[in-house]
Amino acid sequence: MPTRTDTLAEAARLRAAFEDAGAQAVETPILQSADLLLDLYGEDIRARAYVTSDALRGEQMLRPDFTVPVVQMHMSDGAEPARYTYSGEVFRRQEHDEDRANEYIQVGYEVFDGTDPAAADAEVFALFAQLLAPLGLRASTGDIGLLMAAVQGLQTTDRRKAALMRHIWRPRRFRALLDRYSGRTQMSAAREALLAEDDPLGTAPEIGVRSRPEVAARIDALRADATSPPISRTEITALDALLDTRETMPFAIEQISDIAVDLPAIRPALDRIHTRLDALVARGLDVDHLDFEASYGRTQMEYYDGFVFGFYAETRPDLPPVATGGRFDALTRRLGQGAEIPAVGGVMRPGLMLELGR
Repeated sequence: MPTRTDTLAEAARLRAAFEDAGAQAVETPILQSADLLLDLYGEDIRARAYVTSDALRGEQMLRPDFTVPVVQMHMSDGAEPARYTYSGEVFRRQEHDEDRANEYIQVGYEVFDGTDPAAADAEVFALFAQLLAPLGLRASTGDIGLLMAAVQGLQTTDRRKAALMRHIWRPRRFRALLDRYSGRTQMSAAREALLAEDDPLGTAPEIGVRSRPEVAARIDALRADATSPPISRTEITALDALLDTRETMPFAIEQISDIAVDLPAIRPALDRIHTRLDALVARGLDVDHLDFEASYGRTQMEYYDGFVFGFYAETRPDLPPVATGGRFDALTRRLGQGAEIPAVGGVMRPGLMLELGR
């Protein structure tokens, strides 16, 4: 394993490369507001972050990543366009694999520029590919915006679409909802009996954090959903095909173009993928052998809403990604209090790079 001194030296080398590409070096606090992170990610973040408290500042978390504080900083007083780089420790709890590091060094590069989003995507990906080239890693790409557009275009209720959007980053829950909304799974007998009762709450005591009116509203929502028509088989079949798309980029685009016949709402996202493909080619990248997975990024990239990518060591499946990144336009909107700017970036793990290089 590389020493901390070696890892910091490698981080400094990468950070210098990003500065040479035009990035401004920035620093962010190690302690982050838990309220903000919980608002962005929900309670799920507690399973991955170290939480502490402060008598004056309230609940705090050890920095789980850099993107959120960098976006906060930029939306507060950053000029546009802007490029930033940073390096330092991030902290992730590991409850299932003791061999995974719970503290490690990250180096990142973020671009805030709305002039040409496809060109910015290609800039970040090409820079990462260049720096990682000596390691012979496999690159994979995707586009979360494609799936978001497909969900928003479904011919079903707004409540169902909102639930699916909320669980895009939880594939198993997303699949369970799809199966229910399409009629592929039947309502449980217990739930069916509950919804059939005239007064299902009766005189039951209030237990837990939800009030009686909140529980009643939830039951009304379930009743309304039970009477809504199922999502059509045509749309579900097309959505399944989209989720299963995994090909080299040109062939993936062909497949998605066929799927767009039954899911026309994805056409604007598909156009953006076409434009990005041209921008990658202009950067000299071999897109004919670049993997594209429509479901890529759904388990660990919760704030991304467009282009996503990762670099992996195929000979070391035990290792996490060496680098990941993507587009996070919606995050700038949420943290910008109404203002927003297209943004894309990524992070590298210099410790893993040294381990693979040896």
